[in-house]
Parts: sequence; C-alpha cells; structure tokens
Amino acid sequence: MKQILNIFIFLCVYAVQAQTALYNSGNLRIHENGNIGFHTDLINDGIFDENLGLAGFYSDNTLDIQGSISPTFYDVEFATQVFTILRTTVNLTNNANFISADVRTPRDDANITLNFIQEAFSTGEGDTNKVEGYASITQKQAFAFPVGSTEALRPLIISSESSNEYARCAYFDEDPNSASDFPQGFDTEQKPIDLGAISTTEFWRLEGSVSSTVQLSWDEASDIGAITDDASVIIIVGWSKAANQWVSLGSSESVGDLTAGFATSLPFVPNDFEIITLGGAGQPLEGIALDNYLVTPNGDGINDTLVLEELQASPNNTVQIFDRFGLKVFEKDNYTNEFNGFATTGNVVLGENEGLPSGVYFYIAKLYDVDLEFQGFLYLSPMP
Repeated sequence: MKQILNIFIFLCVYAVQAQTALYNSGNLRIHENGNIGFHTDLINDGIFDENLGLAGFYSDNTLDIQGSISPTFYDVEFATQVFTILRTTVNLTNNANFISADVRTPRDDANITLNFIQEAFSTGEGDTNKVEGYASITQKQAFAFPVGSTEALRPLIISSESSNEYARCAYFDEDPNSASDFPQGFDTEQKPIDLGAISTTEFWRLEGSVSSTVQLSWDEASDIGAITDDASVIIIVGWSKAANQWVSLGSSESVGDLTAGFATSLPFVPNDFEIITLGGAGQPLEGIALDNYLVTPNGDGINDTLVLEELQASPNNTVQIFDRFGLKVFEKDNYTNEFNGFATTGNVVLGENEGLPSGVYFYIAKLYDVDLEFQGFLYLSPMP
C-alpha cells in the first residue's frame, strides 16, 4: 500500500509542475534487472537509492538532474545530443556508460560531482563524451577520472597508498596564471630556480587526503614544445599551499614525444596542492627510442603481434603497453611477442573478449640482461 501511495504523490506533483520535469518527492527504487528511461529533466527531492537496475538519460537536447537529495544509481547511461547537466551530485555503485555527449558539472562548485562509489567504474568515455567538471570517488584506491574539456578527454589516473574515503578531480583547459574559477591565479614564474617551464595551457584540480601517485597525459593541444624540447624530462608539478609556489612532484616515468605521452608522479598528498599540471625538469632518461610499430591482429600472419627483435639480446625483460592517457593495458615479463591487441591489465580487461580499440599506444621494453630501456609507439589497427 505504501508503494502505491508514493507513486500517486509523485504523479500529482508532476502534473503541478506542468510536465517540465519528472519530480520525485516519494520513495522510488529500480529493482534488479529493471530499467527506467528519463526523457525529461529529473528533480529529486525524495529517496531514490538502493537501485539495482539501469537508469538511462536520453534526449535530443539537454537534460538536467537536480534536487535537494542526490540520487544513487546502479547502472546509468548518458545519451543526449547536447549535455546531461548535474545540479546535484549523482552517485554510482556500478557502471556509468557514456554513450553520447558530456556530463557537465559546475567547475565553480566542486561539491557537485559524478561520484563513483567503491567498485563503480566508467565505460565509453571519449573526446565527445565524458565529465566536463568534477568527478569523484568514494572508498576507492585507484581510478581513472573520466574528465576533460569540451573538446577532449583529459583523464587523471590516481593510484593511492590506501582507499580514499573521498577524492575528486576536474580538468581545466586554461592558463593557470589566470584561472577563471579560482580566487587567485597561479603564477607559473613563481617556482624554484631549478624547476623548468610550466604549462600555461591546462591544469587539473585533484583533492584527496591519501598519499597517491598520478598519471597525466598530453597531446598536441598541450603544446609541450613550449615547455621543453625533450619529452623525457617532463614531470608533474603542483602549486603548493604551504610554499605558495610551484614545486616538482617528480616523475617515476615519462613516456612519449612532444605530441603525445604521459608522466607519472612520485607519491604526494593531493590536498597539499591547489592544482597540478605538467612541467619540464631533470635529465633525459637512460634509454633508446625504437621504431614505431604497426600491429594488425587479423590472422593473416603479418604484424599479428608486436615483435621486438631487440629483446633477443635479453630474455630477462619486461614489456608494458599503455594507452594514450597512460593507462596500462598490457604487461608481460620475459616477453616473446605475445601482444596481439588484447588487454591483460587495467579497467579495459572488462571488455577483454573484444580486444583493445584501434589507435596509438605507447610501449616500454626493459632489458635487464643488458641494462637498457626502450620506448616507442605502436599503432593498433581495428580488430577483425
């Protein structure tokens, strides 16, 4: 009887609102294997949690999710032609599937996020469908925040020493010297004398209380050539709250060239820094760049796997392969040409039967017997 009463109240309030939005002031729940599609705005002022089914947001225009109470979904799909705009936090406990257009949150209000809880993950994110604004995590240790600008996906990959009670991240496609959503600018000339140039094209804001390493990637729009002419010395830098200047967060790994690559920081506590970005410092890596490779796993016997002939000089080796954002998708000790387009590590293993998407990847080959390290690019063609 209680369920019927709640639905009746919901329908009455919806009529009062002149059908401009679906309004929940009762107690809704999506049961296991259940589905609900929202083709109009959602105003949630009631209980909408403990869901186990799929909620989809579909529109030829823009959809708003707002209200005084944050809804919590299990699986959710975002498929609009313009944006899905969050005016209240949306919690996720399983999968967020980005089908089309961005999920937008206000960059001037970090309290409104797309929040991934515990085992929740994202799929389908890309340059045209991601989070514009803040994404957050609750009770998670490692995560690739699916954030970016209007034009591109620019994720930040975090790996923490322990589970984060809460952490959040946003990407800003602008000069940190004149950061529009902050009360102050972050002068890129305010730094130690031994720290190199700092990016004036982009930055990330990351908040969290657990010591973590992060990976940041760059592309042609990052204009790395304005920082350095040697991509191997790219490091991650942060604006220190204590020192009120830019400081190095170090780099345990820097891979790529001036047009594409990624860097990995040393451990730091995100809450000690206002924002982070890319900078140049240090000495070139001890390594040799190999040729770029084409991998076409179509079964014709030509380039079906990644063949690195140089590894014959060192059977004791490790090969790692990363996507363009620095997410590790393959790792193999004592590599003997096994990579054929399928992932062995990382979130993409969830779709391992379909193989990795086509595109550019980075590889690192460590030859322990001869104390050398190689790195380069490979292009993976579409899977058959």
